[in-house]
Amino acid sequence: MKLIIAIVHDDDSHRLLEKLTEAKFGVTKLASTGGFLKSGNTTLLVGVKEKEVNNVINIIKDICKTRNEIKAASPMIADNSSYIPIPIEVVVGGATIFVVDIERFEKV
Repeated sequence: MKLIIAIVHDDDSHRLLEKLTEAKFGVTKLASTGGFLKSGNTTLLVGVKEKEVNNVINIIKDICKTRNEIKAASPMIADNSSYIPIPIEVVVGGATIFVVDIERFEKV
């Protein structure tokens, strides 16, 4: 038994949940925040048999593509004067995936 922990962008989470559910995988969704932009992420927990790990990862890869977005960065200012946010291009999306062994699983 394996536990797949996938951290994905909020914009991809709804479609990914649909695809995983269609493929008959049980998924637990957790709201999370991270990254230097403090943007919304979703952490998904998927428990699968070892032979199903690649199927889940392939679904994640199909849905969670990286893309470029323009974000407003706030420059660091020492005093309280006004500032103009600087637009920067950042890469968002994709997924961070962890696969861990499960020693014991019970559903009661």
